[in-house]
Amino acid sequence: MPPLGIRARPLAAQGESGHLQYRLRARHSLRQPTTPVDRATDHEIVSMFRVCRSARDRLIVLLLSRAGLRRGELTGLRRSDLHLLPDNAVHHCLILGAHVHVVRRENANGAVAKSRHSRTVPLDFLVLHALDLYYLERAGSPQSRSCDFLLVNLFRDPLGAPMTLGAINELFAALCVRANLDRPISPHQCRHGFASNLADSGAVLDEIQGLLGHASPTSSQPYLHPSNERLRAAVDRVPTPSSLIGDHS
Repeated sequence: MPPLGIRARPLAAQGESGHLQYRLRARHSLRQPTTPVDRATDHEIVSMFRVCRSARDRLIVLLLSRAGLRRGELTGLRRSDLHLLPDNAVHHCLILGAHVHVVRRENANGAVAKSRHSRTVPLDFLVLHALDLYYLERAGSPQSRSCDFLLVNLFRDPLGAPMTLGAINELFAALCVRANLDRPISPHQCRHGFASNLADSGAVLDEIQGLLGHASPTSSQPYLHPSNERLRAAVDRVPTPSSLIGDHS
């Protein structure tokens, strides 16, 4: 039996013979690197858009890639969430211009917005044009007239029912095959493409954060995929010594 002094030590400090023994343990462990989500390129998005077989499907691609919506936000949209007038006072809304309100709520199709905080996202003319064409297409479906959900089943049962997350996934899988893409593209990669295009166009981090609906700017950083051209331009903007002190030659 080890002497009393040895027995009083913690077990981690007692060797097999009772002699003093400590094992060094790292005070800090390195975090395992996470696999980044790659963005959908503009070429991939355009290729999928071109092989869409309906106005509804084209609208879906645009709302994901040009408004940066999540799947749950997209399939949970109601027609009343879209305010499309230059002045939206008629909707009791003070925000000018076309935009969509992203609101967290319980939905019959299981869709839910990730963030508890509502936000508004401006809509550009491409999305507005796609909306006009979709509304014309949807008008031909009597079953959808009483449904306030924006996106509904038009080509399979139950007709007029709100689209589900699974239906969005199935659509993207089919579009990737039809477009003969080199890799599968997910709806979330379109959101990454939206964020990267914002940054490439000069948007600053707090603007990107607000449009994506992130609570913290750090949440938006993984969505930024700077192009090689933007990285080169950033280096070229650094002043050279001659431009700082003037050319005295």
